[in-house]
Amino acid sequence: MKTYLFPAFRLSLALLVLCCGVYPALVWGAARLAPGHGEGVQVSYKGRVVGFAQVGQKFDRPEYFNTRPSAVGYNAAGSAGSNKGPSNPEYLQEVQTRVGAFLQQNPAVAAGQVPAELVTASGSGLDPHLSPEGAYAQVERVARRRGLAPARVRALVAAHVKEPLVWFFGPATVNVLELNLALDKLSGL
Repeated sequence: MKTYLFPAFRLSLALLVLCCGVYPALVWGAARLAPGHGEGVQVSYKGRVVGFAQVGQKFDRPEYFNTRPSAVGYNAAGSAGSNKGPSNPEYLQEVQTRVGAFLQQNPAVAAGQVPAELVTASGSGLDPHLSPEGAYAQVERVARRRGLAPARVRALVAAHVKEPLVWFFGPATVNVLELNLALDKLSGL
């Protein structure tokens, strides 16, 4: 009995210390080195906090750049995907509805040119970024609704494109909250 019980007890104790002590301490320490020190980076506009830089928010008014759809209603306390696969009929209907709504709001975009990220939810449901293509696809609508020249809005998008740290380490992104705040500043709101 000692042959099996003591090694099992020692292994359990070692894993308990490793998984419940050492690993969480390492993650906490790494978070303290990140921007915002693990608490998130608040974004302020005109003296009030309007959101967090790395948490997606719902922007669906036509004068703003829209964000990715969220499977959790943009609830940061319940980050999750929908768990519906690409062959799920309910999911396909939902995506088709989103494509139709996007094309209705953005008539300058052809049906085959709708960026997938604008009609499919992200894995977390809280993605704050779009690809540059996702933002550029909305330029005509936003410019028209704001009464701005499309070239000016396109230049604003270009100014907010963030390239990856290393060219092979991820795609270029546009933070939608920051872009919409810059758009409000440009429009004098």
